[in-house]
Amino acid sequence: MPSPIADERQPTYILEMMQRLGIEPEGGAVARLGLSYAAAFQRCESCADKTACRAWIDKAPASPILAPRFCPNSDIFFELKFDALSCNPAFRGNA
Repeated sequence: MPSPIADERQPTYILEMMQRLGIEPEGGAVARLGLSYAAAFQRCESCADKTACRAWIDKAPASPILAPRFCPNSDIFFELKFDALSCNPAFRGNA
């Protein structure tokens, strides 16, 4: 018999994590990801470190460079952050 907790919807912090990392979900990042975003959302939903995630979001520095090591989406967030930087004209030297 499944536990009652398993049946309850658990919070996901994927959008808050993206915003904290400087990745703009509203800026097209979610649409560009497609299947990767779906996979990232699934990872976030099933993550066992939600308490640690919430604490990190609440206490992380203003502009962290990387997602925390415990985050199962750190690889996707790294790619998104790199893509955002490489699309920035200042980063490409076209300022």
